[in-house]
Amino acid sequence: MRTQTLNIPKAAQAPQDSIEFGGVTLRGVRMRFQRNEEIFGQDEAAEYVYRVVSGAVRTMRFSSDGRRQILGFHLPGDIFGLELGDTHTLSAEALASSEIVMVRRSALDKAAADDARATRALLQLISEQLTTAREHALVLGRKGAGERVAAFLLQLADRFVAKREMDLPMSRADIADYLGLTIETVSRAFSEFERNAAIALPSSRHVVMRNPSALYELEAA
Repeated sequence: MRTQTLNIPKAAQAPQDSIEFGGVTLRGVRMRFQRNEEIFGQDEAAEYVYRVVSGAVRTMRFSSDGRRQILGFHLPGDIFGLELGDTHTLSAEALASSEIVMVRRSALDKAAADDARATRALLQLISEQLTTAREHALVLGRKGAGERVAAFLLQLADRFVAKREMDLPMSRADIADYLGLTIETVSRAFSEFERNAAIALPSSRHVVMRNPSALYELEAA
């Protein structure tokens, strides 16, 4: 197994960690970010690729008038921050206290050039990200408010080990900015799902999927 070493200033003071690409281990450093702390900014140099170890991350863009559009939520194991150009097209912030592995993009580029396994893994990751972006665009373009929230909960549940129960790392405002809705609309959808026994809400962020079939029917409408 090939190992490439990441050279980051003060790396010796941080615990070492890595990102796996098709059996190729890329060494990096593990950093901790507090809730709402920026990991990288829009238009900054894209020098690193990132993996969530614990916590959660939101990636987003800001329009010229300052409005925020969230484009993705990243959970433990997810890789983010991969860019085709030299600068980040998005910003990234920690949704909660999070540990993130940072690996130099140059190490990834070299691994992809030297090892076919890493090349295939990189192409697969890019393909998955494009598919996710396309599916999200379809949700925003074709579905009503309730359908969008139902689709969001179902997609998120698929990413949790316990698919019928989850603690949401994101707020209602985050969900609204991801789905192109208002906070009030998202809250009404959650309340309606609870009244119809599709979900239970022991707390505002703890969701129990009581009847996923009802959400699937709404999402497919």
